Amino acid sequence: MATIAEAKRQLTWVFDTNKCIGCQTCSVACKMLWPQEDPGTEYQWWMTVNTQPGRGTPRDWETMGGGYNGEGVKLGHIPTDEEFGGGWDYNYDEVLRGGKGRKVHLQKTAGSKSWGMNWDEDEGGGEFPNAYFFYLPRLCNHCTQPACVEACPNDAMFKRAEDGIVLRNEDACQGAQACAAACPYKKIYFNQTRKISQHCIGCFPRIEQGVAPACVRQCPGRAAFVGFLDDEGSMVNKFVEQWKVALPLHPEFGTRPNVYYVPPLAPAPLRDDGSFDEGGDRIPADYLESLFGPAVHGALDVLRTELDKKRRGQDSAVMDALILYRWKDALGHLSRDPADIVWK
Repeated sequence: MATIAEAKRQLTWVFDTNKCIGCQTCSVACKMLWPQEDPGTEYQWWMTVNTQPGRGTPRDWETMGGGYNGEGVKLGHIPTDEEFGGGWDYNYDEVLRGGKGRKVHLQKTAGSKSWGMNWDEDEGGGEFPNAYFFYLPRLCNHCTQPACVEACPNDAMFKRAEDGIVLRNEDACQGAQACAAACPYKKIYFNQTRKISQHCIGCFPRIEQGVAPACVRQCPGRAAFVGFLDDEGSMVNKFVEQWKVALPLHPEFGTRPNVYYVPPLAPAPLRDDGSFDEGGDRIPADYLESLFGPAVHGALDVLRTELDKKRRGQDSAVMDALILYRWKDALGHLSRDPADIVWK
C-alpha cells in the first residue's frame, strides 16, 4: 500500500448544478484534448455529465463500493466494459464510400450493447406535473485521501505536493486495477490495449502554464470554477469555505474529494389544483442528502435566502458570484489564454 503525500496546496473544482445545461462541452473538450488518439481509450470519458437521478456511468457506479471504512481502504467492484459503455464504431466506409447508395444504412459494428455515458440522458424522477432532473458533471475528484493511491500495489499513483492533483506513472502501472476497485466514484478506466489504468490528469500540463483545465475554461454556461482551496480570494474558497454553498459528492465514501457542487434548486411543486406549494420540495430533500450529505440542507437555505435578497433588489455577493458577470473570475489564478502559449 502506498503512502499518500500531503499536498501543500489543493486545486479544487466547483460546479453549479443550477447553471449546468448538460451541453457536454466539458466532456467533448476533455475528450478532444486527452483520451482520444491513445490506442485503447476509445471508450474512456474522463469528464462526464450525467442526468440525475440516473444510473450514470459506469452504470450504477454509486453502488459499486470502494473508498474507506473504519479499517482502511475498502475494495469494491471493478466496472466491466459493458457497464462503462461506449467505444462504438459504425459502418461509415460502407455507407459513405461503398457506392451502395441508399441500399445501406448506418449500423453499429462495435461497442457496448446496453449502456453508454448518456444512456439515460434527460430521464428524470418524480411524476407529472412534478417531474425533475438536473445535470451532474463528474471527473476525477483528486481526493485529499485518494483510496486509489493507497490501494495501488506498484506505487504507480501519487498525489502531487504542489497542487494536490492525483497522477499516475504509466511506466510503473502494471494493470492490477486495484485503483479502480478502490475508487468509489469509478472514474478510473482500464486501457485493454496498453494494459494500464488511466484517469483524468487534471489538465496538469495546462495548469503548469497558468491555463485553466479544459472542462472549466470551455464551459459555455459559466457553471464551472477552479482555484486553490486555501486562496481566500478565489471563487472556490468562497463557495466552499466562506459561504458553504458548495459540497462534495458522497462525502461518506471517506476520500475527501476536491470536486464540489452547488446543489440544485427547483420550482416549487404543484398541487392538484395547479397552485404552487411553496413549502414543498420538488427535488426530494432526502435524495439530495443521499448525494451531498446532511450539509445540503444548510446550503440550500443559504441559496434560497440569497436568491430572495437578489429578487428584492438587495445586494448578494453569493448570487453575484454564481451569476458570474466576469467569466474569467471562474478561472482563479489560471486565467492565461492557451492561445498565447507555444506548446511543445
